[in-house]
Amino acid sequence: MISTQSAISYESCPMIVIIGATGCGKTKLSLELAEHYKNAEIISADSMQIYKGLDIATNKASPAERAKIAHHLIDMIDPFKQFTVLDFQKLALKS
Repeated sequence: MISTQSAISYESCPMIVIIGATGCGKTKLSLELAEHYKNAEIISADSMQIYKGLDIATNKASPAERAKIAHHLIDMIDPFKQFTVLDFQKLALKS
């Protein structure tokens, strides 16, 4: 298996990683940081935000907020479709 570190040059793609418990303000902070750093994009690693239609339960950024700043891996998968960690990894590497 190929290591993701060998597939991606992190030096040319600096990133900020935000982690924390549900409801602690990660989405709000990500939006504030993305506005501060020009041309920033948000890649969600939330296990539930990738599913369509779970907006309230997951506290996703609103459609208006997502229109201002590029978001990835949100509202992509039907919640009744099988979706594995490997599927997520493949999508994440494309983002």
